[in-house]
Amino acid sequence: MSWRPTHAQVRAVSLAAVLLLIAVLGRRPDMAVLGLPLAFVAAWGRYLRPHEEPVLESELDADVLFEGQATTYRLKVSEALDPDIDLVVMSLVRTPWFRYDPPQAAVAESVADGAVTVEVGVRSERWGLRQLEHPTVIATSVLGGYRVQVKAAEALAVSTLPLRDGFEAVDAVPRPAGLVGLHRSRRPGEGTELAGVRPFRTGDRLRRINWKVSARTRELHVTSTWSDRDTEVVILLDTGAEVGISEGIDGRSSSLDTAVRAAASIAEHYLRHGDRVRLIDTGTAAGGVRAGSGRAHLRRILDVLVHADRRGRQQDEYQLARRHRIRSDSLVLVLSPLLRQGILGYIVTLVHSGCTVIAVDTLPPDVADVIDLEQHDARTWPLAWRLRLLERRAELDRLGDLGVPTVGWRGAGTLDEVLRDAARVSAAPRMRS
Repeated sequence: MSWRPTHAQVRAVSLAAVLLLIAVLGRRPDMAVLGLPLAFVAAWGRYLRPHEEPVLESELDADVLFEGQATTYRLKVSEALDPDIDLVVMSLVRTPWFRYDPPQAAVAESVADGAVTVEVGVRSERWGLRQLEHPTVIATSVLGGYRVQVKAAEALAVSTLPLRDGFEAVDAVPRPAGLVGLHRSRRPGEGTELAGVRPFRTGDRLRRINWKVSARTRELHVTSTWSDRDTEVVILLDTGAEVGISEGIDGRSSSLDTAVRAAASIAEHYLRHGDRVRLIDTGTAAGGVRAGSGRAHLRRILDVLVHADRRGRQQDEYQLARRHRIRSDSLVLVLSPLLRQGILGYIVTLVHSGCTVIAVDTLPPDVADVIDLEQHDARTWPLAWRLRLLERRAELDRLGDLGVPTVGWRGAGTLDEVLRDAARVSAAPRMRS
């Protein structure tokens, strides 16, 4: 790209040439009076034509955001600008799920001190990994005689993490089986919750001696506690279908939006309580995150959730069972609209393997109102959807008969009741053959 004359420069040269030609051939001095100023302006603009092309640099204050969070997109034209450059115009490209501040499509800045810097606020409205497209930048010379399109800078990648809903759940898990944690187990051991007072046995710690009871009974007694243990929480994310309309953080949510945000909230809650969390994505054969704990593990889970996409190759129930081994004492939370037979079959497989499974329904309640009727028959679609919902209701009832509760996602407190019931059922005695 090089400096080229603008339309104004071409018009000035053409009009001056025509007027001066008429003045010479027609002996019209008045035409020469009108044409000479235009010729002078055109010659002056040609004399002040820049010779160096500016270079555009772009940067972001932060390239990792949460949904609804904003950052500053800074565009800078190189400091060594040609002194004949007068104005720089930047046209912002409208990228989906990004909102600019100021909202106008173009920003014009005059050159001062040999540098031009434009700062634009960028707000990300939906989770995912996206490219922030570079703007179209045009520099013009003095009098607007010449212009050049500045070479585009590289597109910047912005990673938007799903916004967590402040999820909280009761401190009850069905079968805590780790070595350390914050959940009370049914086994006596080192912990914080009182289990009772019993006679002293070999191996008891001296600091556990209850001196009041020992003095009264004249035998050593110790205070026993329930051990605090963790559990392995497996989050199964169904990315096989996105039902509903996604309008970002400020609008309606699709089933995939709800599932991704719920997975982030659940993972943060259990990791904060010292549990081990594992993530399985049905859309990737080798995807997911192994079980782990800590804040760094939460960041790994969020980075994987950013890439969750319904266009991935989905696995059926046999592939899921073969590629993802889940321990029988794990708590499995299935985040799905519960429409695919593969997910329903895998839930049954997990129940038969001994896992505690809770199905979290992410189907939007108003999904029937947002279906694009242009792609369906407006007369038969409502009836077909009602029949599909009846079939789905029967399938969920069969899951309930197997001991799999189904609960709709509603943020904090979603799993309280089902976790209490699951912990109560797991504490009941079991009959073995």
